[in-house]
Amino acid sequence: MPTRDLIVIGGSAGSLDALQTILRCLPPGFPAAVCITRHITPHAVNVLPKILARSTVLPTTGAVDGEELRPGHIYVAPPDHHLLVVPGHVGVTRSPTENRFRPAIDPLFRSAAVAYGPRVVGIILSGALDDGTAGLWAVKQRGGIAIAQDPQEAQHPSMPQSALMYVPVDHCLPASAIAPLLIRLTQEVVEDKGAIPMSDELNIETRIAMEDNALESGLMGVGHLTPFTCPECHGTLLQLKAGRFLRFRCHVGHAYSARSLLADLTDSLDDALWGTLRALDESVMLMQHIAEHLRAEQDPKTADLFVHRAQEARQRSDVVRQMVMREIPTNPEAAQENSFGTADEVP
Repeated sequence: MPTRDLIVIGGSAGSLDALQTILRCLPPGFPAAVCITRHITPHAVNVLPKILARSTVLPTTGAVDGEELRPGHIYVAPPDHHLLVVPGHVGVTRSPTENRFRPAIDPLFRSAAVAYGPRVVGIILSGALDDGTAGLWAVKQRGGIAIAQDPQEAQHPSMPQSALMYVPVDHCLPASAIAPLLIRLTQEVVEDKGAIPMSDELNIETRIAMEDNALESGLMGVGHLTPFTCPECHGTLLQLKAGRFLRFRCHVGHAYSARSLLADLTDSLDDALWGTLRALDESVMLMQHIAEHLRAEQDPKTADLFVHRAQEARQRSDVVRQMVMREIPTNPEAAQENSFGTADEVP
């Protein structure tokens, strides 16, 4: 009879300590494979497997596309690639970013839910915003077990809070209590027959993560067109839902939760304001330069006109400068989201 033999873990800012705490307590011969996605900058050196290996007796490696999925082995998502699961193997792809990240947590959790159904245990740890919520919902939808780190313990509680808000989480625990629970869960027999049917949307999104063509996958048939555009490719966004959890995906495949989309649009607005400020300041300098040249050419009347226009541009510049110096309202925790390699996390 099948058991719960696949553990998928997602974390971001502040999750390293929790990961080390969990892995430290997993015993030799642990009967499940463990797949970990933690947000990493695209060009980072992948030192996370080496750091985690110091905390566990289980072999811990960066995932390699197509390698066998073995019990008692820990697989870590590499930078700039999604870590996925197919029956018996792991997959590593460069499919579109999700929630502004690659690797992202949702693709791992969805693929695990598709491949292993009720045999999956999904865990959401510390992090900002809400990557992993839709994926954990897929794990529950397919009969798996959902666990969230206690937000009161998490350094950045937003990710586990989102999971608790939108997913019927089975267990909310401090990191120190998660490993003992996993040991017990992996010893339980699960009924694999008659697993909850897989939705078209879950199947399509998993295929997109596997690098299938999003437009040809049938995505347009499971979403609703919106007036919003993808911040990355500017394609029209479709609205999707994971239970009550609102999400968006473009026909290229980029995916966003509502909060990650707001965070990306806020960044774009901030960039646009800085660009406007730069253009106004350059126009002021140019008009002043022209005015000086005209005075040297004995044309003070036209020079005064350019000085007046420069003053008007300076007034506009001052208004934009005041706007750009104020923080644009968004999720305050998003600003604290950091990538692997901060001072407290280097080897």
